[in-house]
Amino acid sequence: MSKQPVYVVMNAGSSSLKFSVFEPHGETEELSSILNGQISGIGEQAKFVVKDANRTVLAKHTWSQEESACRDTLLQYVLTWIENAGDYEIVAAGHRVVHGGKHITRPVQVTPAVLAELDALTPLAPLHQPHNLAPIRLLAEKKPGLAQVACFDTAFHSTQPWVARTFALPRSLTEEGVCSYGFHGLSYEYVTQTLLTGRTDLADARIVICHLGNGSSLCAVKNGRSVDTTMGFTALDGVPMGTRTGSIDPGVIIYLMREKKMDLESVEDLLYRQSGLLGISGISNDMKVLQESDNAEARQAVDLFCFRVAKEVAAMASTMGGLDVLVFTAGIGENSPEIRANISERLEWLGVKLCDKANVESRYYISAHDSKVPVFVVPTNEELMIAKHAQAILSPAVGHA
Repeated sequence: MSKQPVYVVMNAGSSSLKFSVFEPHGETEELSSILNGQISGIGEQAKFVVKDANRTVLAKHTWSQEESACRDTLLQYVLTWIENAGDYEIVAAGHRVVHGGKHITRPVQVTPAVLAELDALTPLAPLHQPHNLAPIRLLAEKKPGLAQVACFDTAFHSTQPWVARTFALPRSLTEEGVCSYGFHGLSYEYVTQTLLTGRTDLADARIVICHLGNGSSLCAVKNGRSVDTTMGFTALDGVPMGTRTGSIDPGVIIYLMREKKMDLESVEDLLYRQSGLLGISGISNDMKVLQESDNAEARQAVDLFCFRVAKEVAAMASTMGGLDVLVFTAGIGENSPEIRANISERLEWLGVKLCDKANVESRYYISAHDSKVPVFVVPTNEELMIAKHAQAILSPAVGHA
């Protein structure tokens, strides 16, 4: 009896490896998630946990500090556990890769040439790209026959017009690749598809999607395509985030280096890890913690976040010449009625008005009956988007029509 083919999706970071397993069903081979897990604490004391589709914990494991430094060992453990968890055969692996650069604008099957091209993009995303590529290399070594697909956070934004992607820098720098790329593209792609499927009335709608989480950004979608977004050359730009500044006057960086004598590494640490909600509040980068706090600085952090998000919604509406639909997604966007209400109140002039009851209950449709702009809460699923891309590219190769 043949084993059940499954697709593995991997999202690797500096200290963690998140993974999901998807199983195709029926004649249409619709994918469903059967396992979700992660290894956290890589390099320190790595911990493995995996859950089934009902979020029941199936297994846990902890490694010593010495073992935790070996990604090879940790990845092999994940692969072996998956294949032993059921009658499964891993037929393909899909990977989230932050940067595809200017030329890779759609998911691709990984080859040595593709891997070399992605490696060359590391200077554009030094904090993410090497970690994204590490499991691809390890899998190529351990399972050389396994098909792998790379999916990019930048790809969805490749449809943006020149004016949305270009900085007012000398053209020579723009031609070298110093331009706006945008990120969270896999999330925006999934939310757009979910929202527009079966809705011909929204096919040409002017939509702003607010992906609000520890990392946050917004995207303007028109005719189902990205036309503007808040993140730019890096994932540091745009609205304030958990520990990242969001948009900041570049002169501040010059000041810090000249007057405060901060070196490059110190500035980078400040902008990426000490700022945002954490820096403003001095308490936490967790929005839930800040909302539950009576501290005045925590309240200010929440208000600044909402102010900046609303400001960017208006900017996205300007790009499109209006706003027809507003969408909230990701951890904060999906789970915080207070944040959605705060942002929406600032956008009443654009015709946004929430139904308090629907918002508190986090329903799919949360607009008031007299709102001129429909407002939705659409849970994102980047892992499923990656699995679908892997299936679409590789299904003929693994024997699925």
